[in-house]
Amino acid sequence: MASLPGVGKKTALRLVLHLLKREEEEVDRFSRAFTKLKSEIKACDTCHNLSDHPTCEICSNPGRNQQTVCVVEGIRELMAIEATDQYRGSYHVLGGVISPMDGVGPSDLTIEGLLDRVRKGEVNEVIFAMSTTMEGETTAFYLYKKLASFDVQVTAIARGVAVGDELQYADEITLARSIQQRLPYENTTKKG
Repeated sequence: MASLPGVGKKTALRLVLHLLKREEEEVDRFSRAFTKLKSEIKACDTCHNLSDHPTCEICSNPGRNQQTVCVVEGIRELMAIEATDQYRGSYHVLGGVISPMDGVGPSDLTIEGLLDRVRKGEVNEVIFAMSTTMEGETTAFYLYKKLASFDVQVTAIARGVAVGDELQYADEITLARSIQQRLPYENTTKKG
């Protein structure tokens, strides 16, 4: 268990000792839940959110605006935006950001899936909601260039999130205001 993120040797030992005190049936249910998690939770065919169905709850919700797509790095950022309860569109989870230093290029991300959605005419606005790190900004700029030939509005969340901050750590109020006050992307790249 110490190999899990955020779990050190002492915490792992406490968890193991706790499980050893439980009834065998309870530990077996716990074990089956983890196996089920791994075998049944997959990426949504449309947006790459986590789902136990081919299409996630957000993409299959008729109350969501499927023509507005908020592009995020990962599931944590999607969850952070959802927690604001201010965004009623759909998402596209990239699965990371372009980071040559880490060996991550555009082909390692789900960029083609986003471009396919735009090509099909399913999207009229793409919102960039990437972290304000160098890698997040590089990814947004790359996507902006890829989307330039399409008839789609490209916006970015307002920068209530400080430059260099990770989006998943922003508080809900700041993130909600950033979504509500989004700007045309080209306005976010100009130096004043």
